[in-house]
Amino acid sequence: MFDALQNVNGIRPQLNCNICNTGDIQINGLEGPYTMVLIDGMPIVSGLSTVYGLSGIPKSLIDRIEVIKGPASTLYGSEAVGGLINVITKKPDNSKSFSTDIFGTSWAELNLDLSTKFKVGNKSISLIGLNYYNYNLPIDNNSDGFTDVTLQNRVSIFNKWNFERKDNRIFSLAARYIYENRWGGEMNWNDLFRGSDSIYGESIFTKRWETFGSYQLPFREKIIYMFSANGHDHDSYYGNIKFKANQYILFNQLTWNKLYENHDILIGAALRYTSYDDSTPATESTNNNGTIVNEINKSILPGLFIQDEIKFNSRNKLLLGFRYDYHQLHGNIFSPRLNYKINSIDKKSILRLSIGNGYRIANVFTEDHAALTGARDVVFSEELSPETSWNGNINFEQRIYTEKISSINIDASLFYTYFENKIIPDYDTDVNKILYSNLDGYAISRGASLNLNIKINNAFTTRIGGTLIDMYSIENNIKKYQYLTEKFSGTWSVQYKMNSLGLVFNYTGNLYSPMMLPLLGELDPRNTYSPWFSIQNIKISKTFKNKLELYTGVKNLLNWTPNKSTAFIIARANDPFDNNVQFDSNGNVIATQQNPYALTFDPSYVYAPNQGIRFFFGMKYSF
Repeated sequence: MFDALQNVNGIRPQLNCNICNTGDIQINGLEGPYTMVLIDGMPIVSGLSTVYGLSGIPKSLIDRIEVIKGPASTLYGSEAVGGLINVITKKPDNSKSFSTDIFGTSWAELNLDLSTKFKVGNKSISLIGLNYYNYNLPIDNNSDGFTDVTLQNRVSIFNKWNFERKDNRIFSLAARYIYENRWGGEMNWNDLFRGSDSIYGESIFTKRWETFGSYQLPFREKIIYMFSANGHDHDSYYGNIKFKANQYILFNQLTWNKLYENHDILIGAALRYTSYDDSTPATESTNNNGTIVNEINKSILPGLFIQDEIKFNSRNKLLLGFRYDYHQLHGNIFSPRLNYKINSIDKKSILRLSIGNGYRIANVFTEDHAALTGARDVVFSEELSPETSWNGNINFEQRIYTEKISSINIDASLFYTYFENKIIPDYDTDVNKILYSNLDGYAISRGASLNLNIKINNAFTTRIGGTLIDMYSIENNIKKYQYLTEKFSGTWSVQYKMNSLGLVFNYTGNLYSPMMLPLLGELDPRNTYSPWFSIQNIKISKTFKNKLELYTGVKNLLNWTPNKSTAFIIARANDPFDNNVQFDSNGNVIATQQNPYALTFDPSYVYAPNQGIRFFFGMKYSF
């Protein structure tokens, strides 16, 4: 899923570390913590998993992925400020009895997807899926002594049940388990050096379980109870820095959907319980004796919401929404929402207007990988308050049908978000520290996007999209642009089917404009901005009559990697523990003959994958 989303306009999977390759998903330039990831409508991927749990969703179980850009806090609460991604899994009833998808690459990557379904009795059906991924070949093409791509060994198991009930009422249960062992670092690192200060490596063990379900109550009214629960056990070392964390989240939601004349009313109540503990100062407190003790952070977040979709006529709809949450530390939180939709009589033209409020309660150590890796110290300048935002969107969609061209779809949007209390990591004030505080001012994220979809005679399909982003903050009348945010991004996808031969050709790619990158001081010789770059891929597949499909292709066709545009990627790669770095009395790095650029070890100068061109070959089979 993480890789597939890079071809959606306005969405960019962002790597946060050159060594362990953890990442998040940005929507319209907003960082990963502002994006909520749902599985079947349940907020499963949050907290620790926004960084460490995005790669284990088996693609064989994904029916489709829905993307909503802009705040969705009215229905989903915190974390849905930038938008949400809803991964909808396949229904067991509609799935194949058996399917498999296995492929390998010239980098010795191996990926296996298996799924099967079976019935138990006459009223229940189950779908089981397995994903296994292995990459165990250290490669250092940029010759910095570190692995270009983190090594991974991951298994993910998924099971979903659907139960047949009277009057087609809903009852489904699902569960998923992920185990992952990943490491990156110096080429001669192995498990014996885990946590040591002699050879640098970043080693991460992840164990994660999830369960979620929906049950429609046996009433005439449409009342549905939904729940999810997950546990995340995290054990890692970043060099000799230990980070252990445990997180448990329980989410319950009860909704009542009522149709009354021209109103479609949804009323709901939600309750979210979170237990979080880690090995950082985030869960430390001082007792009456002045002794520092560990304290598990526990929170209960109850919420109520209501929305009413009013249908004035066949062309006009108005949606009004309001949410209320109560946080034990931050008190009352309100999230209103308004949407208006107008379409032409033939529904070929659609105009949508929306405005909404969002909020987010931050946890730096679970969301920002830079807080843990490298030699910078993490400093909180103050107690962090929740971020709040107001967002407005205008969207216009035009559908055109012709005789020669089956369909043309034009989709254009303008978006604007105003932030208060935004939390922006400060890399500039002190190159040895990352300072976290609420912005004493405001931040703006605004832009425009355009999508063009063309389909010709069920044989040729192309999708072209582009997004312009202007993101900055104002503090003390000083305007600053955000790091690692492109001004422009473009995506395209071209598909041609030769149905008579069972062949399908795919060509996909994206294009990114320069991004401002975090440097380690005035002497740092690396570029302040990334260059324009593009990642392009080609795939050819052949389907046989026995439902066997073979496919092959090339990823990163242009063999583009970041090291081609700068002197080096990882700062002080030859001295990852800063043994030969000298500091003055104020803690500033001193330029020496061994360290002429006055740098400390830092792998956060990352904006794109280090993995170059690679060929792949795979096979699909189902019945």
